[in-house]
Amino acid sequence: MPAELTESEVTLLGLIAERPRHGFDLEKVIGERGMRQWTQIGFSSIYYLLGKLEKRGLIEEVAAPSGGPGRARRVYAITPEGRAAAAERTAAFLAEPSAVAAPVLVGMANWPLLPPAESIGALRRRSDALGRKRAEVLAARDAQQPLPDFVDAVFEYSLAMLEAEQNWVARTLTTLERKR
Repeated sequence: MPAELTESEVTLLGLIAERPRHGFDLEKVIGERGMRQWTQIGFSSIYYLLGKLEKRGLIEEVAAPSGGPGRARRVYAITPEGRAAAAERTAAFLAEPSAVAAPVLVGMANWPLLPPAESIGALRRRSDALGRKRAEVLAARDAQQPLPDFVDAVFEYSLAMLEAEQNWVARTLTTLERKR
C-alpha cells in the first residue's frame, strides 16, 4: 500500500495540477495566495518534495518553455496517478474534521502561570495581531481578483477563522476583565 500523501505533498500536487510548474513558480504562488499561513512548505522544502513526488511517479518533468535567459528550470506536470492520489486525499481533507495544533492552545492551558494583567496584555496583543493578519489576507485576496472559486474559498476560510478567533479573544478578554 502506498504511503499516504502529506498535506504539503497534496498542496504541491494541486498547484501542479492547475498547470505545469517549476519550483520557483510554486514558491511564488504559495506566497501570493497566503498559503504560508496554513502550510508547512518552506522554500527549500519545495525541491525536496518535488523530488519525492517525482520518485513516486506522481509528477513528471515536462519540457520547459524556451527563450528566457538564465538557467533552465525543471518544470513538472502531474501524472494520472498523482491526480488520483491527490484527489483521494483532497476528498478526505474536505470531509474529515481534524485536530487543530495551535500554540495558542498551549498558552491557554498554561495561562494560570501568568499574572492576570500579563494574560490580558498578551490577549490584547493577540487581538491586534489578528486584526493586522486579517487586513493582510484581505489585501492579498483583493490584489489578485478575479480569483478562481477554489482559491477564493481558501481566502474566505482564512478570513472566517481569523474573525472567529478575534471574537473568541474579545469574549475571553471581557470575561477576564470582569473577574479582575
